Amino acid sequence: MAGTGKLRQRVPVSSRPNFEYDRLQEEEHTDDVYQNPNKRHPIENILETENASVIVVAVLTAIAFALRFYKINHPDQVVFDEVHFGKFASYYILGEYYFDVHPPFAKLLFGLAGWFSGFDGHFQFENIGDSYTQNHVPYVGMRALPAILGSLTVPVVYAIMKQSGYSTVIAAFSAALVLFDNAHIAQSRLILLDATLIFFMSLTIYAYIRFQKLRYREFTTEWFGWLFATGFFMACTWGSKVNGVLTVVTVGVAVLIDLWGILDYKRSPSMDYFWKHFMARAVGLIVFPFIIYLSFFWVHFALLPTSGTGDSFMSPAFQETLAGNEMLLSAQEIRYYDTVTMRHKDSKVYLHSHVERYPLKYDDGRISSQGQQVTGYAHADENNHWQIIPTKALPETGRGRIVRHNDMIQLLHVNTNTVLLTHDVASPLMPTNQEFTTWPRDDTSRFNETLFQLSLIDAHEGEAWKSKSGYFRLIHGQTRVSMWTHNKQLPDWAFRQQEINGNKNPTEKTATWFVEDIVADETGADPKERGGNQPPKVPRKMNFFRKFGELQLLMLQHNAGLTASHPYASGPLNWPFLIAGISFWTENDSQKQIYLIGNLVGWWTCVVALSIYVGILGADLLARRRNNDPIPEPVRNRLWNSTGFFFVVWAVHYAPFFLMNRQLFIHHYLASHLASALIAGAVLQFVLSETINYPISVEAPTMRRHKRQYVDIGLKGPIILVMFCIAMFSMFVYIAPLTYGTPGLTGDQVNSKRLLSSWTLHFAAKKTAEVVP
Repeated sequence: MAGTGKLRQRVPVSSRPNFEYDRLQEEEHTDDVYQNPNKRHPIENILETENASVIVVAVLTAIAFALRFYKINHPDQVVFDEVHFGKFASYYILGEYYFDVHPPFAKLLFGLAGWFSGFDGHFQFENIGDSYTQNHVPYVGMRALPAILGSLTVPVVYAIMKQSGYSTVIAAFSAALVLFDNAHIAQSRLILLDATLIFFMSLTIYAYIRFQKLRYREFTTEWFGWLFATGFFMACTWGSKVNGVLTVVTVGVAVLIDLWGILDYKRSPSMDYFWKHFMARAVGLIVFPFIIYLSFFWVHFALLPTSGTGDSFMSPAFQETLAGNEMLLSAQEIRYYDTVTMRHKDSKVYLHSHVERYPLKYDDGRISSQGQQVTGYAHADENNHWQIIPTKALPETGRGRIVRHNDMIQLLHVNTNTVLLTHDVASPLMPTNQEFTTWPRDDTSRFNETLFQLSLIDAHEGEAWKSKSGYFRLIHGQTRVSMWTHNKQLPDWAFRQQEINGNKNPTEKTATWFVEDIVADETGADPKERGGNQPPKVPRKMNFFRKFGELQLLMLQHNAGLTASHPYASGPLNWPFLIAGISFWTENDSQKQIYLIGNLVGWWTCVVALSIYVGILGADLLARRRNNDPIPEPVRNRLWNSTGFFFVVWAVHYAPFFLMNRQLFIHHYLASHLASALIAGAVLQFVLSETINYPISVEAPTMRRHKRQYVDIGLKGPIILVMFCIAMFSMFVYIAPLTYGTPGLTGDQVNSKRLLSSWTLHFAAKKTAEVVP
């Protein structure tokens, strides 16, 4: 048994039997049926030999490599998300920091492949269609990495089925569903992450099955080896792409079911025995994978020491660890009476004011203060200049004149000689928030309403406020609102500028600002010249775990924020049926295109197999409810446990997408498609044979020897496999021009390849009605 746990019927016992014998009886080792393997069909006997299995897997692997490497140099242009992942590989070679929503492992492999191929990193993959050949980019070497991993996925699928107790024919059937699939092939031929994700996901499944097969030899070297192998491959899957975490969840579900079974008094002679199992899994499947996952980020940070495109996503403290970063080079301590410009961190608008005033009455009938307008303005302007005014006595010179964390300050608008103020008046666009305005500097009657506390982000007491790097919140001293802005524009009376108002949450994260520049000090001199010649600034150090935690949080936030519409986005309900694909690349002159879509024969076969599997389990439950036993116990165990594990893999990698609001595409289903291919093989064996290969687990030395049973699918199994492969291959070849992007197709040929009306193919011929005279 290679499944996740034990969903079985309990057998009443009058007294507790021998522990090892009980373990023997409760698993797949219960049946006394003995089959002579020589009574099987001669063809099947030949196929079940080790030599035949090696030949079969060698043929499958060779075909996989041939299909995935065929014309891998075409197109010699940037395709789809190669604009991202190729660019990230170049950043590793150049050492320039970047930000992405996905973990770095697969991208590190691309960087390694590029470096090994001789790529210098200077081609930036800016646009789909940019030429690799003209820019001398060794792109074939980079594309070879996913092609190799995608090709090796096929024999791993075969091995999963063989290790799970299925026959050579059935294992080849499941492998063929991936081997001839156009979507898997298209993803494996380009600089994309999914081939790496799916390869390591399949290895995780394989390793966990090998681990489960050794459950009667627990705590042996081999048992620990496959336990830690599962953890390692799981970490690689998670590190390849953000949705690789679903593989972690899958193994977690399987382990919980497994531990629940071990907790049974018939399987655990004592609680100490249970806790040993628990701790072994905790170390092998939690601690060890997390260390591996951390190591990917350690390498990631180590290879990206200089400033790059990802700087602006990170905190000032993080940015100051990067050599050449603007914050590191240009940040200056801000002194009282400095004139500065301030910008909102997210929207990048300047804090701005001008002589115009709020109207007496707003469109909704509310009355304003008619005070001077304070707005957010997107462009550099003298009305963005504010002077820092102290509210305490200052020394004539020295560091006592530096503005520090938690200081109470005033902000003087230089051009109008008024000070910033907020009060208990509703803002123009948000009645729940306070209006920001200004007040004449020489009128002290509202002095307390002009006081603001400078709260630097993640700062210690007394820390100096700096330009560029000193992110801050400005909190009103009297009402404790934070100066805040949002993207909605004010009406024409404010020239369509952004509203500035007071957010009643003083710790609101989006109420974050920074000083863009120090315009002048109180003498009017250039602040850059004060302090004389300074030594070169050295990047600061930052704790690795702080870096890791900050990046993880940003990855989650930005991944959830990918909600913009996309012409080729599709919903999860459409994926198994291939309702829509993705246009990866087009070339107008030759009418060539790459359209990501799966093999209809294979995908619809998997849908039918999933339906049959659910129907079989439902019918079995109903029959047993009425005290009928339509399925032999060994076969039932295999359906519930081994195939059940495949079903858990499929469901966990599929169901969560129904809960996501972000952009979704058909390639998000590829992991579940692989799991459905495993289920399809299991269902085919159930249909063809009333027996299974068992036991498949490795026996403990003290176990009573048991009798074996063998699957017998006869000649019909190989015939179905051959016919199915012919059908799969025929469909693959028919839509291959869309997979490989060559040859070019005429409009009528494009129409013929459009097997479903929902496929949005380019260069289709318009249908015209014939006019009858």
